[in-house]
Amino acid sequence: MLLEVSNLTVCFDKAMIINDLSMHINDGELVSLVGPNGAGKSTLLRAITGLVIWEKGIHRGTTAGDITLEGRVVFEGQSIEQVPAHEITQKGLIHCPERRRPFREMTVIDNLYAGAYLVKDKNQLQKNLENVYQLFPRLLERVKQISGTLSGGEQQMLALGRALMSNPKLLCIDEPSTGLAPIMKDEVFKKIAEIQKMGITVLLVEQEVSAVFAMANRNYVLSSGKIIAEGTGDELLNDEVLRKTYLGL
Repeated sequence: MLLEVSNLTVCFDKAMIINDLSMHINDGELVSLVGPNGAGKSTLLRAITGLVIWEKGIHRGTTAGDITLEGRVVFEGQSIEQVPAHEITQKGLIHCPERRRPFREMTVIDNLYAGAYLVKDKNQLQKNLENVYQLFPRLLERVKQISGTLSGGEQQMLALGRALMSNPKLLCIDEPSTGLAPIMKDEVFKKIAEIQKMGITVLLVEQEVSAVFAMANRNYVLSSGKIIAEGTGDELLNDEVLRKTYLGL
């Protein structure tokens, strides 16, 4: 087991966003996390990867107020709920955020190097760069281009490439298809499947249920901060109540 989350609860002030949640991810899996808007999917990823601080304080990038967290997160057999985000990154647990968020004024190559900030071995850095270019040839074509001038699909490729520069063992990808045209969504999902084939475990948060169920080994359905179902795509799609009530199918 690569990641185990046990009895995780996240509250913003008095609002409970994640409610006593438990889940796990095995080494080599592609696991999807689906559910309606506001279910707590992004908050769960941030808690796992250290972007929500495990003590009473202010959530980074919001005005949500006081946050309290309880529970346990274990990565490769080690408890990480009190570990700073940059140290979690060093361990190989990497967060690829929603809405891509490139450093818009920087070039493609500078964005990729930023993703490798904690990689000290120059040979490893070069190998990572070559792997990214092999997976995303378009980034090599645009290596000197300012990132803010890329298309939405190219920016998503850059976000994934930047995350891959950090030597991920588990890559948490948040809503990669948001705002993309259908043909580009399909391309991004194909690339994510290729990332798994590279030996990288993937936790994928998505709204495109049919697409992710077709590619994931297992799936979790999240609603109101709780896991309400787990299974393969076929198992979940055969549940008529789940299809209509939670999956919008």
